[in-house]
Amino acid sequence: MTDKIRIQYQEELNHLEAQALGAFDLVVRALDRTLEAIEHQDIQLAELVAADDDRIDGRYLETHQGLITLLATQSPVATDLRLISALLHVIKNAERMGDQCVNICKLIPIVGHEPPAEESMVRRILEMGTQARSQIIQAKTAFADRDEAAAQDLVRQDDLIDQLNRECFNLAIEIGDEHDRREWAMTMLLAARAIERIGDNAVDVGEQVAFVVTGLFREFEDASHPI
Repeated sequence: MTDKIRIQYQEELNHLEAQALGAFDLVVRALDRTLEAIEHQDIQLAELVAADDDRIDGRYLETHQGLITLLATQSPVATDLRLISALLHVIKNAERMGDQCVNICKLIPIVGHEPPAEESMVRRILEMGTQARSQIIQAKTAFADRDEAAAQDLVRQDDLIDQLNRECFNLAIEIGDEHDRREWAMTMLLAARAIERIGDNAVDVGEQVAFVVTGLFREFEDASHPI
C-alpha cells in the first residue's frame, strides 16, 4: 500500500472498531430500560425497548458491511486480519445482547399490569441485570484497551450471574401451586435466562480480546455452566 492508502485504510479500521464498540453503549441503554420495565412491570417501556432495537440492528448491519468491504478491498493480513475477524464476532455479540433485551421485554405484557410478583425473585433478576451491565461495560473497555486480564475477569463476574440464575430457578420451584403465580414465575425464569445469555455474550467478547492480543483463540475456563 502507498502511505496515503495505508493511512486511509487504518483510519477506516479504527472507525469500524469504534463503531462496533459503540454498539455496547446502545445495549447498555436497552438493558437499563429493560430492567426498569421489569421492576415496574412497565408494558409501555417494554414496547419501547423492542421498537428501539432497530438502532442496534442497524449498527450491526452497517459495521458488518464495513468490515466485509475492508476485507474484500484491502486484503488485510496478520494483526489487522485478526482484529477484523474479532470485530465481526464482537458486533454480532452486541446484536445478540440487544435481541435478549427484546426477548425479555416481550415477556412483560404476558403477565399483565399487576402480576403476582415475588419480590425476592424480582430482586435477583435485577441483580443479574446490574451484573450483566457491568460485564458489558468491562468487555467494551477490555477490547478497546487490549486488556487480557480484564477480559479474563469477565468469567468471575459471569459466575455471579449464573449463581443468581440458579437461585431464581429454585425460587420458581418453591413459589406454590397457584396458577397465576406459577405462570409469572415461569415467565421471569425466561427473563433470567435471557440475562444469563447476555453475560455469556460478554464473556465471548472477552475471548475475542485474548484472540486479538495473543493470536490464539481459546474458550475461557468455566465460561459456561449448566443451570
